[in-house]
Amino acid sequence: MLEVKELAISFYSREEKTWSEAVHKVSFKLAKGKVLGIVGESGSGKSVTSFSIMRLHDSKNTDIKGTIELDNISILKLSDNEIRNYRGNKMAMIFQEPMTSLNPVFTCGFQVQEAIMLHQKVGKDVAKAQTIALFNEVQLPRPENIFESYPHQLSGGQKQRVMIAMALSCNPELLIADEPTTALDVTVQKTILELLLRLKDERNMGLIFITHDLAVISEIADELLVMYKGNIVEQGPAKQLFENPQHPYTKGLLACRPAPQRRLKRLPVVADFLNEDKAIGVKHLLDINSFTDQEIAQRRHELYSQPPLLQVQNLCTWYPIKKGLFGKTTDYVKAVDNISFDVFPGETLGLVGESGCGKTTLGRSILRLVEPTSGNIIFDGENLSELGKADLRKMRKDVQIIFQDPYSSLNPKVTVGNAIMEPLQVHGIFKNDKERKAHVLSLLEKVNLNVDHFDRYPHEFSGGQRQRIVIARALALKPRFIICDESVSALDVSVQAQVLNLLRELQQEFGLTYIFISHDLAVVKHISDRMIVMNKGKIEEEGFPEIIYNAPKAAYTKKLIDAIPGKKELI
Repeated sequence: MLEVKELAISFYSREEKTWSEAVHKVSFKLAKGKVLGIVGESGSGKSVTSFSIMRLHDSKNTDIKGTIELDNISILKLSDNEIRNYRGNKMAMIFQEPMTSLNPVFTCGFQVQEAIMLHQKVGKDVAKAQTIALFNEVQLPRPENIFESYPHQLSGGQKQRVMIAMALSCNPELLIADEPTTALDVTVQKTILELLLRLKDERNMGLIFITHDLAVISEIADELLVMYKGNIVEQGPAKQLFENPQHPYTKGLLACRPAPQRRLKRLPVVADFLNEDKAIGVKHLLDINSFTDQEIAQRRHELYSQPPLLQVQNLCTWYPIKKGLFGKTTDYVKAVDNISFDVFPGETLGLVGESGCGKTTLGRSILRLVEPTSGNIIFDGENLSELGKADLRKMRKDVQIIFQDPYSSLNPKVTVGNAIMEPLQVHGIFKNDKERKAHVLSLLEKVNLNVDHFDRYPHEFSGGQRQRIVIARALALKPRFIICDESVSALDVSVQAQVLNLLRELQQEFGLTYIFISHDLAVVKHISDRMIVMNKGKIEEEGFPEIIYNAPKAAYTKKLIDAIPGKKELI
């Protein structure tokens, strides 16, 4: 159905006035009813390749060589009007971030209805009926209500389903899914993957599934391409590549995802495999990095034989639901509902659950970034619930937070050096800015960034580098306690491994205590000493990670574990 031959894509830089090649002589085929997985890190060329199939690149600044044929028609030779007819009717794409792909000022139903009217030349009523039928097909709850809802009123998984419905609206032969499950809860991710496979079988479509996560692709792909720096480094049947990877880069991608069956001191990273002088076998690398039972027992004895650093007692954070003419409170959203637990010095407490379970609200309530409704938060013997603004500001030297999206938590107009230095100025730490800058430069090196990054702006960094910047900012005041809120959820698995390793190294060096919040149970199990599973504002269960993973008591926890992609070790 689809054949790509010797595809090479270059982009023109107006600043440097040079062409740079992003994809180098890529070739592959896809048959109807089959799934082709394209996997690689950010910058590997996988999305660029898919955009060229859809002809979505800016033609003035893009040079595309090679051939792309869909049903023996050359896509690259079609006129602009002809390719518009192909998009939607013959091929469609699900983009990575549904919130930026959907227009915020139109209802979800109108946007899908418009696509049907445009391509199928049918009336408004027929298009609406088809839209609601599609919403049913992608298993959206209350399709008539979703039709009238705006994108911001839907959850991440629901928005992704609307995008799938839009992509399917004109019965395409080829569907391209570009990172459609990144940053989704594992349970939502599982349902999206199952949905795509079911629709592919029912409609006999060809599906290209693009991701950075080999565990995800292991669940659905027939054939696999592994891309690195614009080249295909390995391709073949998916089962064969998982069982016997040949290229060091493929081995690295497989190894750097946290393996639920092991307790590792340090996650392998891609560089461990690409460096030929130091490259060793995956199994040996995992074996030498695994904690022994004796080491785990010793750490637990040291942690839990001391008094807790943080005590959360009967904490509630409720939001009033107001209705009626005078805004009378009729009920409450109980985001955090009567929660109690302790955190011990030097411990990492994992907090896991789906979006909306209350874990982020709990983290912010502890810091009083969100004011709790009731309960006590006792940090090092002091009740934070009773502190005034001045005392609360002083306390924040010791308690910091790393937010989920590093880009939105950094001021785009402030250099990263000044962003890290600002809290030092606010709290009057060090005598002058010269001493503060020296401290910031040492922090940049500590998180594996360069000193010349001090004068750069956030947009000049990759996602992984920005995450390191906000970690450096959290460390600037020499805190004792850090809340990490979904701090690796949207990163490539290889970059995620580097950041998780960095957090553990910093904990050992500075004696840090963490609450690590995530929807990814495999990641939480890897980094945590103890785990709390949250659901609907309450604690479902808590305990040591391996006990919860191997013998979950709550049905909700079992559902989270069953949804982890690639639960079996891929190596």
